[in-house]
Amino acid sequence: MKHDASIPALPCVALEPTLEFYGLLGFEVTYQQRLPNPYAATRRGGAQLHFFGVKGLDPLAAYSCCLIIVDEVEQLHEGFAAALRKTYGKVPVRGVPRITRMKKGQTRFTVVDPSGNSVMFIRRDEPGGYGDDEDDSTSLLGKALKTARRLRDFKSDDATAAKVLDAALKKPDAGTPLERARALVARAELAVALADLPRANQSLREFDALVLPLRSGRRSRRTGPRSTPSCAPRSRAGPGAMTPSPRATATRGRRPSRRPSPRRRRAGCATPC
Repeated sequence: MKHDASIPALPCVALEPTLEFYGLLGFEVTYQQRLPNPYAATRRGGAQLHFFGVKGLDPLAAYSCCLIIVDEVEQLHEGFAAALRKTYGKVPVRGVPRITRMKKGQTRFTVVDPSGNSVMFIRRDEPGGYGDDEDDSTSLLGKALKTARRLRDFKSDDATAAKVLDAALKKPDAGTPLERARALVARAELAVALADLPRANQSLREFDALVLPLRSGRRSRRTGPRSTPSCAPRSRAGPGAMTPSPRATATRGRRPSRRPSPRRRRAGCATPC
């Protein structure tokens, strides 16, 4: 029994650069025509994408999108990124074309082709809610982290993600100290992606100033100058003076024994100096 199939047809500015781009990702051209209208069909495994030419198409204003369900995404993203880096000299994460960033454990990523079409590759066993449903935080920072993550990872909208985090971080009681730490690290990462190094440094300074709750076997982060190490000498005056050991107390007042110095031993003198 044959199953029904659905094949997306996406607009493109021109066929040649579009087919070259998808060729980098492992798509093969199975059909192409120039007249009476530009049209092409491609295939990669079980996924098919068709393209048709549109005059005057603005890639920056495009909104066409389709989904491709795959068995895994991390190695796939790695292979795509390597191919794009080899062609463009770097992995394009902004502009057109581009590929969204990928983190360990992420379940989807998006490729935007030269015509502005967004093709989302989604892991077949992706949990509900983009994989972050387990994070059921109801605080302002918790919700902001989830929203910023989706904007950053799935839409490549770093600027809007940064604004979402900035609005939440302005509130002093927006969430737990751990959520604030996570938000500051995420904000620093976004600042680097947006080439805003002063903002990245500011976020990291605020992170360093946080005092996180103690965990078993771990110490919380401290603010201000560190305390004097216990092995360092301390002044004997005042409450911080060192307490003498019992042995030192017991030998106090005795005349120290006089032992021959190493120099006299070498000279053969056995008489104490």
